[in-house]
Amino acid sequence: MEQIVVTGGRALNGSVAVCGAKNAVLKHLVAMLLAPGVHRIDNVPGIADVEIMCRVLEYIGAECHRDGTSLRVEVPGELRPEAPIELVRKMRASILVLGTLLARCGEARVALPGGDDFGSRPIDMHLDGLEALGAHFELRHGVLHASAPGGLRGTEVSLEFPSVGATENVLFGAVMASGRTVISNAAREPEIADLAAALGGMGAHIQGAGTSTMEIEGVGELGPMQHRVVPDRLEAGTYLVGAALAGGDVTVTGCVPAHLRMELRKLGEAGCEIETGDDWVRLVGPGERPNPVDFATLPYPGFHTDMHPQMVALLSLASGTSVITENIYEARFRYVGELNRLGADVITEGQHVIIRGVERLSGCPVDACDIRAGAALVLAGLRADGYTIVANAGHIDRGYQNFVPNLAALGADVRRESVSD
Repeated sequence: MEQIVVTGGRALNGSVAVCGAKNAVLKHLVAMLLAPGVHRIDNVPGIADVEIMCRVLEYIGAECHRDGTSLRVEVPGELRPEAPIELVRKMRASILVLGTLLARCGEARVALPGGDDFGSRPIDMHLDGLEALGAHFELRHGVLHASAPGGLRGTEVSLEFPSVGATENVLFGAVMASGRTVISNAAREPEIADLAAALGGMGAHIQGAGTSTMEIEGVGELGPMQHRVVPDRLEAGTYLVGAALAGGDVTVTGCVPAHLRMELRKLGEAGCEIETGDDWVRLVGPGERPNPVDFATLPYPGFHTDMHPQMVALLSLASGTSVITENIYEARFRYVGELNRLGADVITEGQHVIIRGVERLSGCPVDACDIRAGAALVLAGLRADGYTIVANAGHIDRGYQNFVPNLAALGADVRRESVSD
């Protein structure tokens, strides 16, 4: 067990480069199972979730070799169509092997997924979409047994909600299904468009990625992937919120500003000065206290739910009251009690978070309950008086590479230590 110790009071200044997107690279790794051969992806972040997904692939039969920010994966002709519960429980994205194994092997055995605890987050839409393609499911002792005895067949799939995971699982099943598949109300996230581009490079026929209607013409086989992962907009957004909280002048490089359009708008409303270029964003903090801001989390191009805790940390110091409506994850609010331990005045009412801005925060021990909550608490510590100790730092490692060194390079007084120290 490790913890992060932050001493507040230092502004952030300088530049920081972001890595490839966690929410893209995990899906690229799953997509590789669709084709035997040697695959390669670049701009791969050094985060714990990538290591877990590599272990899932290796259990299924692949070999993963890392070289800096590149990852080479050798996928054999024969796969073990199974993902073990001890790995699947650690990361929700592992449920996506369901669609790929059905497409490639005609069967799959996958434990129900784990990952961050944000409420029920059922996978009904995943299963309904794959059933429409011809799959059959049976749940036995916590393991989904899937089969497609007649093969997967193209059809029309209309999602009740633009779920990223359901869109991806149906896409994985459709790219090698016989005939044409149309996904209506598909997720529009940049990571979906990036996945479609990677699959297109493998030989898949996909149109409409990044829109609410995707059309896929199934092909008989695919070839190995050669792809560079899209930059991580959530990593970029987190450092920008850190600059807004601590004050100073920070430039985030290697990003796609258009992917943060709504988040940048709200940071501007909070009083930050923002400039953008083709692949960079510069943010100058809002001064003594940010302005209050209201927003709702929504599917892309709306405000990303994974930027919600960081923004609450910022708005906890606003010169007024802010209201955030969480529309994606019903139990996103577990971090609120920890932020209040620092002196924030945050309450929840149903799906709403009401933040009454305070003049100052004071450091104390807090607990990182998930990836983004952990990052938000570290950022809050940049502005708090005294020491803030964030326990369970391993959660942050699931989504951020070199989080502490990057903040330190920008001027933060932050260090990582083992609990025994």
